[in-house]
Formats: sequence, structure tokens, C-alpha cells
Amino acid sequence: MRLALAQFNPVVGDLSGNGRRILAACLEAAAASADLVVTPELSLWGYPPRDLLLLPARLAEQQQALDQLASDLAAQAPQLAVLVGLAEPCPDRRHPELHNAVALVEGGHWRVVARKQLLPSYDVFDERRYFRPAAEASPVLELERGGRRWRLGITICEDLWVEEELLEQRLSGPDPIAALQPLQLDLLLNLSASPYGLGKLALRQQLAGRAATRLGCPVVYVNQVGGNDELVFDGASFVVRPGVIPSGEGLEGTGLQRAATAMTPAPAVVCQLPCSRSAVGLWDAGVLPLPGQAPSGDPEAIPLQSGDEQQAPPAELEQLLRALVLGVRDYASKCGFRRALLGLSGGIDSALVAVIAVAALGPEAVQALLMPSPWSSAGSIDDATALAGRLGLATHTVPIAALMSGFDEALTPALGEPPSGLAAENLQSRIRGTLLMAMANQQGQLLLSTGNKSELAVGYCTLYGDMNGGLAVIGDVYKSRVFELCAWIDSPSAAACRQELGLPPSGPLVGEAIRLKPPSAELRPDQRDSDSLPDYAVLDPLLQALVEQRRSPEELVRQGMDRAVAERVMGLLRRAEFKRRQAPPVLKVSGRSFGSGWRMPIAAA
Repeated sequence: MRLALAQFNPVVGDLSGNGRRILAACLEAAAASADLVVTPELSLWGYPPRDLLLLPARLAEQQQALDQLASDLAAQAPQLAVLVGLAEPCPDRRHPELHNAVALVEGGHWRVVARKQLLPSYDVFDERRYFRPAAEASPVLELERGGRRWRLGITICEDLWVEEELLEQRLSGPDPIAALQPLQLDLLLNLSASPYGLGKLALRQQLAGRAATRLGCPVVYVNQVGGNDELVFDGASFVVRPGVIPSGEGLEGTGLQRAATAMTPAPAVVCQLPCSRSAVGLWDAGVLPLPGQAPSGDPEAIPLQSGDEQQAPPAELEQLLRALVLGVRDYASKCGFRRALLGLSGGIDSALVAVIAVAALGPEAVQALLMPSPWSSAGSIDDATALAGRLGLATHTVPIAALMSGFDEALTPALGEPPSGLAAENLQSRIRGTLLMAMANQQGQLLLSTGNKSELAVGYCTLYGDMNGGLAVIGDVYKSRVFELCAWIDSPSAAACRQELGLPPSGPLVGEAIRLKPPSAELRPDQRDSDSLPDYAVLDPLLQALVEQRRSPEELVRQGMDRAVAERVMGLLRRAEFKRRQAPPVLKVSGRSFGSGWRMPIAAA
């Protein structure tokens, strides 16, 4: 049986449009003699649809879209079947009224063949608000293909996440894989919508490899691709069969696994689709050997597109860059923006955001505004101008000294003196934020905020100033990682990726002058970030422990952290909550970001 793995980029809530996207993937697969197309979780809706699921009119649209897909598929590719993710209404009226389900579409009709058992309601997920868990494992789907009857098990995303030794936490509920073990499956299919996270692809493959070993059959994992609000889905669909390598290989340091030392079954990847772009790939499912027999050869993986479908996934920093580029591109296009604007300071954060924006939208669609103050160094202005030249960005310069003087003059009668200290520094940032918002408003641009996660965590940012914007591009990237990513972008190993993303493929892009200068907001003479914060080499691991790993200062002190530093940073993290609540959406690329998965109260002890 020839399967097509269709990782495509849906628009959330565009039921008829997503139906057409599924049909296009099916026709591409049919031209290559595929038998069955597998699409991601909730593929007809796009993930996550959130409260759109509560609108009765949208459920009526779903029925129409499914009927249309069934009719079109029967007319244009009658030999083909496709598995589609949908929201299935329950027969009673008890809340929640839906199942997260999968339908088989073939022969002009469709029917539900699987329902999700494990419904995540942690981090960014809130599925129990909308869905009812299936009471039992879905029945085996039997299909006649290639002169034999195939027995297929179907699971949906979280139903695969049951291996406790690989996970920080395992969702309470049944083990869907255990329920399938006695059923002698030929294949397990998993329809997923798993957002990108550092190290997450390796974890998905580990989980699928465990399931393959437990079931004695290959696992086909199909993931959504595309940016939807703050979430970025990286695709990277694959097929694995059982193998043996050290448990947790490739996951060290990601914060996504527990320590494991025993030799345990792990995946042998026999088909790999690309990261962070739509693709349809074919995989020929061969006959598995009997227990004790050697395989006659790996099933063949046949890409429908020329390119890198069968290559190993890119390294971590390249995956991160591609995810950020995809997140910006889709946020802009799906929200109706064709152009973007950012403030360019000559610092490394705005430089990285400029690179990402150009890769996402093209240099002709990105504009940069330089806003020097009396405290801006000549080097920073020169560095920003040189970067814009390397990227092909249009720039405008609006000095803010006169505006600063105007505010001083206006506020002095009320204050009894000119603004000073932190108020004066924040005023500069708010002047710049107002200029940026005015330009973006006038020109219909998406304003990109350039602050990083370290700043957002401790409140080293100005509300209604540098926090202004429609999207916080690197708000989930720690400052240390910003330096690492920019160093990689400027290295020869990034040349192929840069060229594919439409960036100049050779020579420094960010530039050594920007990468090596001490971080500074330049809001007062000779200012350095280290005047107000611990060095980022100390701050970022501490923040990661507090935010992603949910550690307490007391735990960190017991492990050797300086008490004063730990308590100070925890205090900054708590006091900055009111700022983060008013920040633009943050592209999520870590295990825990500031956004829908971070629900700390503002007023709390």
C-alpha cells in the first residue's frame, strides 16, 4: 500500500478552503498512484480552532466542506481514500458536545473512524474546553489495497504521548497504544498538530519509535505545518520502524525528557519530510518480516518533490530560524498584512528580527526606522545602516532629540522639574514606540517588536515603548540564544539555508560589529545591560530553570545558586507580569513561552 503523508498549511476556520487544500494534496498523491492520504489533526479546521468550535454555523460549514471533498475526490481520484481531521458532534447535548475525530473519505462518502482519547489541557492546549474524550480505543480500520487486507490503527496526537520515561509529565488517562497491542496491526497512523519546540522533533521520533516497538509495526506520523497566532507548526512528518539506540539520544539538554540510561527501543526513521514547509511525501508500506526473520529491506520512501524530503532534519539552530521565519510569514499573511516595519537600533535583537522579517516577507516588503537620541553611539547608527544595506532594506531616520526636549518642556510644570532617571529613559522608548506605531498605522504595516525573552521575563522593556507591536518575533528566544543564532547565521554552515530563505548566501549578514558589542539600550551615557541585570550567561540559565522547569529559588540555592541573585531575578519575573499581560503575541519556540501557556496572576504573593 502506498501512503501519502500530506503536511499542509491550513488557515484556521477556513473549512471550505482547507477542504480544497486537502483535495489538492490528494490529487498530487493520486498522480503518483497513492492509495491512502493521511492529513494532520483537525486538518479541516486548522489547529487550534479554539472558540470557533463553539459556533453552530461553523459546524454546518464543516458538513458542507466534507460533503464537497467527498464528491470532488470521487469525481477526480476515485481510487483514492483520505483521512481527515474533524470535530464530530456528539449525539447528546451535554457539554462538551464534540469529539476530536478522524474521518475516512472515499467513494463519494465519509465516515468517522477514530476519536481522540487523551485531551491535553496544559501549556497552550485547552482541548477539554471543547472536546469529550473517547471512551475507548478506536476500532481497527481495515482497507483492501495491493491485493491484501491492511489493518490500520489510528491515533490522534496526544494519544502517542504515553511513554513516561521520555516525558516530564504524562497526561492522566488510558494508554491508547496498550489497547492496540493485541490487535496485530500492520501500521499505526498518528494525525498530529504538534507545535515546534527546541528538541521536539527528536522527542516525537522517540515516542513513535516506542510505539512501533510495542506494536511490532511501522508508525506513520503526520504533523501540521504553518504559523497560527503564536504557535508555529513545523511539519517534519516521518515514518519509523523499531530499532535500538540509547534512550533519549538527541534529546539531551532540551528540557523535554527525564534522564534515562538503559538501552531501550528507539526509532529507525525510514521516511522524513522537511521542516517548516508544506510537503507531500510517499511511502510504500512493505510486508513486515515474521518475528525472528531479518527484514527483506526497508520500505521505500519516495518524495513527490525534488529536494530534501529524504535528508536528515536540519540542526537545531537552523530549525529555530526556519520556525521563526515561518511564524512571521504566516502571522502576516493570515492577518492580512503585506508589509512590515521595525525599529533598527544597531543592536543584535533588532538585527536578528530584521533578518527574519526579510526572509519571511522579502526586503521589498520590510521597512526599518532609525530613531537616534543624544545617547545613541555613532557606531550603532553606522551598524544599523550597514545591516540595512546588506539586507536591502529601505530605511528612514527620525532623530528624537527635539521630541525629548518637547516632552521635557511640557512635563516640567506638572512635575516641578524635567523628567529624570528611569522616567526619562522610558520616555525615550515611548517616543520611539509612538513613532513606530504612527508609521505602521499610516502605511498599513505590521509592526514587529524586537525584544527578547530575557528582557520580557525580567521587565527590562518599556510598556507602550519598545514593547509596542503586533508580533513579538523573538520574545521566546533568550538573549544568549540570540547571540548563538546570529553567530550561526553569519557562519559558512548557514549558506544553503540563507540562500533557500532568500537571504544573501555568503559573507557576514548580522556582522561582527553588531554581534560583539556589549548589549545596551543606549538610554543614558555609557549604559550597559549589565548595569541593571546579571550577565546573560548567569541570567538565562536561571530564567530557564524558573520558567521552563518551574523550579523555585530555594531549589536553585540548594544546588549552588547565589541566594541574592536567585531571589532578585524571581522578584523581577513576578513584578513584570503586568507588562507581559499587555505584550503583543509571542512566537512560541520553547517548552514554555509567555503567552497562552503562561497563566500567572498579576496580583499575587
